[in-house]
Amino acid sequence: MSTYRAIVVGLGGLGSAALHRLSLELGPGVLGIEQFELGHHRGASQDHSRIIRLAQHQEHYAALASPAYKAWAEVEAESGQQLVTRTGGLVIEDRVARAGAATGTRNIEGYTAMFDRFGIGYELLDADELTARWPQFRPSGSEQALYQSESGIVDAARANAVHVALARAHGAAVRTHTPVRAIRPDGDGVAVVTDDATLLADRVVVASDAWTNEVLAGTGVRLPLTVLQEQVTYYATPHLAEFSPSRFPVFMWHGEHNFYGFGVYGEVATKLGQHMGGHETTADGRTFEPDPVRRDRYTRFLDRHLPRFGGPELYSKTCLYTVPPDQNFILDTVPGHPQIVVAVGAGHAFKFAALIGGLLADLAAGRTPAHPLDAFSITRPALTDPTFGRSFHI
Repeated sequence: MSTYRAIVVGLGGLGSAALHRLSLELGPGVLGIEQFELGHHRGASQDHSRIIRLAQHQEHYAALASPAYKAWAEVEAESGQQLVTRTGGLVIEDRVARAGAATGTRNIEGYTAMFDRFGIGYELLDADELTARWPQFRPSGSEQALYQSESGIVDAARANAVHVALARAHGAAVRTHTPVRAIRPDGDGVAVVTDDATLLADRVVVASDAWTNEVLAGTGVRLPLTVLQEQVTYYATPHLAEFSPSRFPVFMWHGEHNFYGFGVYGEVATKLGQHMGGHETTADGRTFEPDPVRRDRYTRFLDRHLPRFGGPELYSKTCLYTVPPDQNFILDTVPGHPQIVVAVGAGHAFKFAALIGGLLADLAAGRTPAHPLDAFSITRPALTDPTFGRSFHI
């Protein structure tokens, strides 16, 4: 049997970051295992762009936002590759469309409260001030906008590839096309079972997202996770200059539906998605077919509020969100087996991935993580109380 100091199962956003941080700390003797090819399109971490932002409406995420920027800067410095592009970012709330909706703190006041708490500068704009700054938008008049200059884009596919390359540079090995059939505690270590071999490791990080419960089955742990099929659409806008990263911010639009969008980046096209609300599926039962209802919904939104953003559809693509009932991350060790670390990103972790990689390395080493992770405990009521209702922020 081959023996490793650490094995990471799953090399998407969180797994590739953990592999980098573990190899940086441990050197050779670290292995990353991916069941498909690197950069595959079956999970949650593909595509060119994710929004990175300091704007958070919950304290446990707001506390991680600035450290996440620092962590990405460290990866950029080590690799010499640009991963984060600052564009500025808007949270736009249609107060009429949102009237009566149960948003909790996911409104303008929730974001500004966290900005004030953490000393982060921002601007509040009414609908007229929004269009004076960015005439690309066509608000109805009932909107309020929150602008923060540090928001931008983190390049997901490029970041994953950089994390894996850096890990290899520190001596890590990578096995692709290698499904993990089971992991089992083995004394103080872990046995990792593949089709070809049983590998032994001092510690294992499970970052297999929609396949988490299948991988953990041998530990006796089953988590209440919902897998959703989400989608984005790229539009070949003819108005490229208007939507270049230097002239158009990333945005989130909270109205009847919650949309998010990017200017021209990655493709010669703009990109629009809807946060949450996709149909339930499974990791292996999902389709890759975009939902025509969403496609039409996107078109109606753009026709009304961002008419020059659209254009011929370049393509629509799907991805998976793997979401606990409270929509919070899982970053913790398996109860009774501290040598097994579990990471689930809940569909919104990529902006924090470089930071989370280090936190997972802390957990694997038995250290107190550099930032509090109580909200992401595997033993919290949302994961252990069968009567806990789903409370997704859509």
